[in-house]
Amino acid sequence: MAEPQPRGVHEGAGSGDVEDEVQTTAKSAEDRKAAAAMASLDARGDDASTSNAVDQEAVSKAVKGLGNGGATEKKEVKKVKVDAADVALLVDELDLTKVKATELLKAHDGDAVKAMKAFIAT
Repeated sequence: MAEPQPRGVHEGAGSGDVEDEVQTTAKSAEDRKAAAAMASLDARGDDASTSNAVDQEAVSKAVKGLGNGGATEKKEVKKVKVDAADVALLVDELDLTKVKATELLKAHDGDAVKAMKAFIAT
């Protein structure tokens, strides 16, 4: 059974907006700031009169830059013999894939301690 409602409240009445249900007075400055940020997110600026023009030239430059980024930037991989136990250690302790652990070890001359310190520092 439902509890009886006060006289001024009618079940189902209201606009249904969340803002109507939430307290309108914020208790602290931080709460007011958060409420203002939420209100700005809720504000709709996607009317037909408000159109966002995209600079096509900038977009094409960015796309071309993305396409060439991997081809022009070839990493120099050192010829270092990496111990499988070191790879397993990095995989277990740092949650890396075997490929990433191997690359990290090769970059640090096969030294697991240096590789781990470098990974943690970044």
